[in-house]
Parts: sequence; C-alpha cells; structure tokens
Amino acid sequence: MAADDRTPIFVGVAQVEQREDDPNAAKEPLDLMVQAVEAAAQDCGVPGILQKADSVRVVRGIWGYANPARQVAERIGASGAETGLTSLGGNYVQSLTNRSFLDIQSGKNEIVIVCGGECGRTQSRARKAGIELAWNPLTREPGANPTTQGGDAPEIFLGSDKVTRHEAEMKRGIALPIQFYPMFETALRHANGESVEGHLKRISELWAGFNKVAVENPNAWIRKPLSAEDIRTPSAGNRPISYPYSKLMNSNNSVDQGAALILTSVGKARALGVPEDRWVYPHAGTEAWDHLYVSERDNLHTSPAIRLTSRKLFELTGYSADQMDHVDIYSCFPAAVQVSANEIGLSQDRPLTVTGGLTFAGGPLNNYVMHSVARTVDLLRAKPGSKGLVTANGGLLTKHALCIYSTDAPDQPFAWANLQDEVDAMPRREVKVDHDGAVTVESYVVMYDADAAPTQAHAACLLDDGRRTWANVTDADTVDAMTKAEFCGRAGRVNGEGELSVH
Repeated sequence: MAADDRTPIFVGVAQVEQREDDPNAAKEPLDLMVQAVEAAAQDCGVPGILQKADSVRVVRGIWGYANPARQVAERIGASGAETGLTSLGGNYVQSLTNRSFLDIQSGKNEIVIVCGGECGRTQSRARKAGIELAWNPLTREPGANPTTQGGDAPEIFLGSDKVTRHEAEMKRGIALPIQFYPMFETALRHANGESVEGHLKRISELWAGFNKVAVENPNAWIRKPLSAEDIRTPSAGNRPISYPYSKLMNSNNSVDQGAALILTSVGKARALGVPEDRWVYPHAGTEAWDHLYVSERDNLHTSPAIRLTSRKLFELTGYSADQMDHVDIYSCFPAAVQVSANEIGLSQDRPLTVTGGLTFAGGPLNNYVMHSVARTVDLLRAKPGSKGLVTANGGLLTKHALCIYSTDAPDQPFAWANLQDEVDAMPRREVKVDHDGAVTVESYVVMYDADAAPTQAHAACLLDDGRRTWANVTDADTVDAMTKAEFCGRAGRVNGEGELSVH
C-alpha cells in the first residue's frame, strides 16, 4: 500500500569498528558514535539530514558520559536537538527504536538519530597496561535515571533501575550471565531428553552455523571459519568458561564497535530527497519482560514473554514465522537462541542470525542489536520485498523487544504492543532462600578458573512442594562428574549452608 506522510522509516544505517592496539591512540566510544552517525547520513544519500535532526538518542554503554547524545548532537551540527539515553540492557536498542517510530508517527519528532558504541577491546588493553581512560569511569549507577541526576541530563530516559537478582541467588554467589545462561542450557538439554555428548555436538553445530554467517558479514569481528569441533573442543584459545560453554560459545565483548540508525517519516524523506531505495519500514513491534527474578520463573527452559510477544507480532502484521526471509535472534549464548526459536516457532535448521551473533560478529554489550538492525536493513534493501525479524534480549533472558521490517510499506500504521500484563499473569514459583533437606536437581552450571580447572557448581533445585532453592557443589569429584554425566533430575540434599550433595 502507499504509505502516508507520517509513516516511520529507516533511511540511513551504518556500522564502524576500530582495531587500534594502543589504548592511548584509540578512539573513544563517543568518537565511534559520531563516525557511525556521519556514515549513516552518507548511507541515506543526504548528508545534510544530520543538521535537521530534532532528536539524538544513545543506548547506554560501559562508559562515563553523562549525556553523550548532547555531545553527538553538537558535533554533527544539531545542537538544539532533544537528547535521550537508555539504561543498560540488550533489549534497549529495539525498545528505543520502537519508541522512536511511534514518536515519528505521532508527529512528535521529524528526524531521530539512534546511536551507540562500545570500546571493550580498548578497555581490556588499558586495564592490562595500567592505563586509566578518561571516558571510562561510570559517573552514576548504570541503571539510574539520568534525568533526575542534575547537570546536563537528557530529556528522554528509557529504562529501569530494578534489581534483577533475587536474594536466594545472590546468597549462593550466583549473579552473572555466565552462570545463569549455562543453567538455561542444561535445563533445555534435560527437557529435550538429550545425552550430554549429543547435546554438546548439537549446540556446537548451531554455533558453527552462526560462524558461517559471520564469515560472509563484512562487519563481523571474527571472520575466521571455525568448525563445530573447533567450537566445542577446549584449547588454548577456547578455554572452558562455564559448563557446558567454552569461550567460543560466549558473547565476545572485547570489541570496539559503533553503529547508528537514522529514522524519519515518509513525508520528510520525500521533502529531503532521500531515494526510496534507502527506505525500510517497521511493520510492528512488541515488548515484554519475563518474571524479573529467575528464581520465580516456572521453569528454566522456556520464555512466556518471547512466546506472547512473537504471537502478538505475527497477529499485528498478518505474517508467520515461516515468512521471515531474514532473522536475527539475540545470541549472547546458545540457550538464548534455542529458547527464542522454540517460542517463536522457527526451525533451528534455518539461519537464525544475519550478523554471526555476539560471539563472532561481536558483542558490544547493550548495542549489539543496533548492528543486527543495520545488517537487516542492508539485506532487505538488497532483496526488495523481503521481510526481516529482529529480536532483542536484556538481562537474564528477561527483557524482550521484537520488530518486523520490510522495504514494502505496511498495510496499516506501525503498531506496537506491550504484553506485560499477560506475562505477569503466568505461573510464578515460590522461593526458599535457605533450605535444609531433600531436593531434586533442576539445572546446574560448572564454573572454571583461569587455568581451565573446574572449581564449583551452582544448582537450581526444586523442593517436593514445588518451591525453588539454590545451592553449590564444592566436592571436587562431584563437580568433575557434573561435566560428564546428566545431573538434572537427580535427588540430593541441601544443608542449611547451601551446600548440595547429590545421591
């Protein structure tokens, strides 16, 4: 259908990177943002669009800028633009673009620039060299609302400062994604009835497929071909991190990457002379969060939020999962991809990434999805009429945002839906912080030290009455055995100090 003048579109996208070895000579994240924004303006064919931008919005990163959007705006000649910032979370690129589409459609904004950048590689090198980077220190709590912090605060803040770790998890030292996602993985293995060996082979083949896509992606950080055996076999460059994941199954945060998106309306694009072959339309977006605490989720191998948001997304657009020509599922770890594919109804035999994922394309923390959106836009332009699905995930498989894109105009205005009320109504487990008695092992992860030696295991356990508790295993023989045999479903006992012994 012919789009009306207020229909939101992407007109420019760009991705940039740097591989400077000297932290003192490397560009900082703000420089990468500006570089990406300027490249996106070139991509749209109208470089002067930057000076006309009325809003610049930045996805929060691991850096200390108070209002980077203001600095970007000033450097591109749009000093009077409204500014925005998100809190931390891999979902916020898509959440921010969804909001921006609505702002353009409503007439609130004419031209919105969304950008972000991370310099994890430079930060890592600086730490090792004992160098302090002026832009690196965080100036406030990462999740804090900057509009309440004083100073040059952005006008828009999108995010949350809610605590996402339950007391029961924290008490056992379980707080990191590298601890939780492997537990989602072993729960999936058990739910699928797979053998330990067969499961590891399967997920390494899944990840080898992601690597194959990265090899063909000109913006991917790692383009070296790797086999499934390379990915699943521990080596000097692929040490075990947290069973069953080796380094090559983890997000690669040691990258310096930036990206930018330019959004406007059909009417404004025409007025500016942006060629129509640059236009990509959002058709619909949906969002919801799973239960904030992993402890309270009904199980560890499904996601009601992804299920409900994807179902609503297809309802709003009239499309189905099988009609998606390009798919990029958020891919911090293999578990995230499998859970999403299961809930959306996508075969794991088809390509589930357009970039190569956070391991191979690069994992610039909260900004990865900007790269997957930019790559999707490029692919859609190369195949007019095709459709692309992008999913975003923040937290511990917690915060989800999805969108469908195409070069074809939608049949109705861009639609957005939040399914939070429906997700909140889903079953919620009760939690016992300290337990002394019998349990059944629900899932577990084995942690390794820097020398690749297994140190301890963390386990999610279920009581006979259905409550969940958390426990640790420190017995060396048991910890080692947990990397070789299935322990999910086994009976055990937790003492009052959180130590698990398995029968």
